[in-house]
Amino acid sequence: MTSTFPNISISTERLVLRPLDEDDVPALAAMMNDEQVAAWTHVPQPFTEADAGTWIGDHAPAERAAGRGLDLAVTEFLTQRLVGVVQLTKTNWHVRSTELSYIVAPWARGEGYASEAALATAQWLFGDQKFERVELRTAADNTASQQVAQKIGCISEGVLRGACIARVRTDDGVWTDVRTDFIVWSLLPEDLEGSIGPLTGSDGFTTFTDWN
Repeated sequence: MTSTFPNISISTERLVLRPLDEDDVPALAAMMNDEQVAAWTHVPQPFTEADAGTWIGDHAPAERAAGRGLDLAVTEFLTQRLVGVVQLTKTNWHVRSTELSYIVAPWARGEGYASEAALATAQWLFGDQKFERVELRTAADNTASQQVAQKIGCISEGVLRGACIARVRTDDGVWTDVRTDFIVWSLLPEDLEGSIGPLTGSDGFTTFTDWN
């Protein structure tokens, strides 16, 4: 039997992390067309609303059903506006480990949303799901992502040389691939001991058993 993540809603002081739904299509498409997102991810460019619909309706459910990961929308608690996405991928249920990544909309950067969402997800993984390791990989030149990893308490384990493909724009405006290094970070349950605050609510998360 394949282990899978539950459909989950995680609340923090400012954010709600929940499954992506069809109402997120326009905001997700807009966010994925940002220059920084294009540079550091592998999403197609331009990223259309059809692409967003496929991600939400097909890719995310398939990844969860197969036990490979989980995609969560990150929304503002007060406005419910989509501010980003947290993804869990390459999940190993025997080792109880998974890789975490995050994307933040350009208008929401500089507010600490990425670290708040990543930390809340790690708390849930270690507490509710009994995971033992969360791994992050950041491109060598992606200093903003590295700052998030440091802020939530990750330990840098080393460099995977030439393991990352990023993108840059050429003089004529075309995206082209460039090879760079990956910095590998890890977070273990003991790394968070004594350094994490409580999540909002009595337990901070709710499971939606009937959510597609």
